[in-house]
Amino acid sequence: MPRLFSAAALVIAASISLGAANAATMVNGSGATFPAPLYMRWASDFKNSNPDVTVNYQGVGSGAGVKQFIDGITDFGASDVAMTDAEVAKLNGNVLMLPATAGTIVLAYNLPGVSTGLKLSRQAVVGILLGTVKSWNDPLIVKENPDAKLPDTSVTVVTRADGSGTTAVFTAHISAVSSDFSTLVGAGKQVTWPVGVSGKGNDGVTALIKQTPGAIGYVEYGYAANNKLTMASIQNKAGNFVAPTIASGAATLNSVNLPDNFRSFITDPEGAGDYPIATFTWLLLKKQYSASDKTSAIKAFVNYALTQGQAVAPELGYIALPESVVAKVKTALEEVK
Repeated sequence: MPRLFSAAALVIAASISLGAANAATMVNGSGATFPAPLYMRWASDFKNSNPDVTVNYQGVGSGAGVKQFIDGITDFGASDVAMTDAEVAKLNGNVLMLPATAGTIVLAYNLPGVSTGLKLSRQAVVGILLGTVKSWNDPLIVKENPDAKLPDTSVTVVTRADGSGTTAVFTAHISAVSSDFSTLVGAGKQVTWPVGVSGKGNDGVTALIKQTPGAIGYVEYGYAANNKLTMASIQNKAGNFVAPTIASGAATLNSVNLPDNFRSFITDPEGAGDYPIATFTWLLLKKQYSASDKTSAIKAFVNYALTQGQAVAPELGYIALPESVVAKVKTALEEVK
């Protein structure tokens, strides 16, 4: 069983504009750590000029965020995996799931002496995660990286300890790639890993990778990029090795035709230049709030996220939503009353 490490939850405070609002309003949300750095940036941009409303966000993981939203602890949630029909039923359908941004999940590693991104085949990735590839000079890794000086260093897999949408997206892809992985580990927000150590949140996994020579783990692209972690190029369904970039992730998501309920994910994209693991991340709102000030506050915040907020997304490693998606989400937001 993986060992547990902790990382502090992100607490984000923001002030947002409500035009004629006079009284102070507090809005609370929690959930995915995947988009938390972007939400922090949005909060910072609002804070100085819009003091009337404060939005507090805690990055506690998608699983905890969905539960807190359902239990009425928060006014909105955030998840990298859309709520299930069973979860929606617990709120009697009073739920609206809106894509807020998108990003890629990468395999970042810490291997002294190997300063450029390695190529990892689908077989090598599965072997690493199942514990059959035990050292960095394993033939499956050497085969695709003949010029790299790969050491006889043990592989330490770093995974998520908490209920995580990042885990759900990542394991859905690996399960689509490997029937062995699907049988032995499966897909979901929280799975039992056969090897490795675990950290809480994307920030916890990132910290463990940074401090552990020989480590490899799955994190959101922005966390890896901002912490200057080396990221592997992963083999896609077309057989090509694709590096994680904003462009390669956008190529994947451009082929997604979002349904009216916005719940869609491609587990194994087919495009020649598609990065294999890219996803939208959702804000979870109520269609009907009991307090009008909260309704106005939440709608103003989401409207900002869909407009000015999208412009800063690539700076932090996220994929701006396509204009067609933004238009569709803004129309859906009008349902919030």
